[in-house]
Amino acid sequence: MTALIEMFLDYIILERGLSDRTREAYAADLTGLAAFLAGSGILSANAVARDHVVDYLESLRGRGLSVSSISRQLVAIKVFFAYLLREGLVATNVTAVMDSPRLWKVLPDMLSMSEVEQLLAAPAGDSLVAVRDRALLEVFYATGMRVSELCDIKLDDLHFEEGYIRCIGKGRKVRVIPCGRAAQAAVDRYLLTVRPTLEKQGASRVMFLTVRGGAFTRQRLWQIVQEYTRLAGISKAVSPHTLRHSFASHLLENGAPLRVIQEMLGHADIATTQIYTHVDSQRLRGVHRQFHPRA
Repeated sequence: MTALIEMFLDYIILERGLSDRTREAYAADLTGLAAFLAGSGILSANAVARDHVVDYLESLRGRGLSVSSISRQLVAIKVFFAYLLREGLVATNVTAVMDSPRLWKVLPDMLSMSEVEQLLAAPAGDSLVAVRDRALLEVFYATGMRVSELCDIKLDDLHFEEGYIRCIGKGRKVRVIPCGRAAQAAVDRYLLTVRPTLEKQGASRVMFLTVRGGAFTRQRLWQIVQEYTRLAGISKAVSPHTLRHSFASHLLENGAPLRVIQEMLGHADIATTQIYTHVDSQRLRGVHRQFHPRA
């Protein structure tokens, strides 16, 4: 990625005649993207999917960047990938359909219910890692948490007798999220048979532990989701955000009120949650086209 960025920066100076200041701005934006991708194990431009770019843009929003700043970064990324496609350096321009400035409204592919079942079943067997990862994936889908929130879940946040998990979201806002029986059973098995083995003396109260006994990073959880997506034979690009979007979309499909979904997702503004109504309307149009005799 670094070499491609340097080629692109030379191109905009030598062939497009842009200013040194513009070059510096593009360099900063693309270097930030490359560092984020590298942290998720993505080192090749051809390995970049739209979801990866969406994840990066959402991380910028989580850091408090303004809409205009994120829009500017998307422009740099789009110009970069258009250049790579034109030069034959990537097979597709994954940013071609991404519009600004409402960047976070670009949804990754949603999983069907059968695909969710495939993914949750992918960590097969009784090994420590398989039992832990099954619990991780179950909680991701059962709660729709952000990946950073799941990293921070503590043992004291589990309230299974009442059927919920306590979560600290953006702005340190606390919310409670119902957690279904399947996820609870997977977590109980992990806590009983796996976590005591992973826990080191003096370890924190973080619920999910790595094999070294530490807390997970966002990047490692992202990689775990990708690993099991491949193992499950799912061809879509899947990230933790995909599970969050699938959680919300499946709730809406089954009749959950939008306000309740908003509360469980931790959205401050219901306008953010309303994107799922667009997803659902697309599904309804598909059903109509398939079954209506005059569609």
